[in-house]
Amino acid sequence: MSNTTARIAVAYHSGQGHTARQAEAVAAGAAAVPGAVADLVPLDELTDEVWQRLAAADAIIFGAPTYMGSPSAVFKAFVEASVKVWAADLGWRDKIAAGFTNSKSMSGDKLNSLVDLVVFAAQHGMIWVGLDIYPGWAESTASIEDLNRLGSYIGAMAQSDADLSAEKAPPETDLRTAAALGARVATVTLRHQRGSLAA
Repeated sequence: MSNTTARIAVAYHSGQGHTARQAEAVAAGAAAVPGAVADLVPLDELTDEVWQRLAAADAIIFGAPTYMGSPSAVFKAFVEASVKVWAADLGWRDKIAAGFTNSKSMSGDKLNSLVDLVVFAAQHGMIWVGLDIYPGWAESTASIEDLNRLGSYIGAMAQSDADLSAEKAPPETDLRTAAALGARVATVTLRHQRGSLAA
C-alpha cells in the first residue's frame, strides 16, 4: 500500500456565497477519497499564502460564478496574476486541474466559463479532468434530483435561484455533483502520482 497523499486545492471565488457552497462540496468529495486531503483556497485576496498553498497542491480545482457569460472579475484578476507562476517555467506544469461554476439560470452560458478555465489550465501546462457522469434529468422518467442534471462533462455546473440565499441554493443535487467531481479529481491525482512513482 502506498503512503502517497494527494493534495487537492479548491481555488475559488464566490460573490454571494452560492459558489462557496459548491466549493465546499467539491472539497468534501475530494477529502472523502482515502489518501487525499483538500484545501479550500478563497481567491478574494491574492496573498503570498494563497500562492504557496497552490504551489504545494498536486491538483487545483478552479471555481467561479458565471457573471455575464464568463467567470467573475475577481477570478479573472487571479488568472491574470498567475502569469508569475506561468513565467516561472510553467510552475503548475503537470498538476491535475478541473473546474466548476454556478449561475442563477439553467444555462447562463456556464459552458463558456468552464471553457475559460480549461484554456487557463492548458496555458499552465496542467492536465484537465472532466466530469464522468452520464447526464441526468434527460429523459421523461428522470428527475431534477439526478446527478449532473445540467448535463456538463467539462466540469461541474450548479444553478442557484436568484431569490434564494446560499443556505438554500444551489440544490443538493448540484452539490452532490460537485462532490463527485472532487472525488474524481482526487482519484485521478492519486493514480497519476502512483504512475509517476512507478516510472
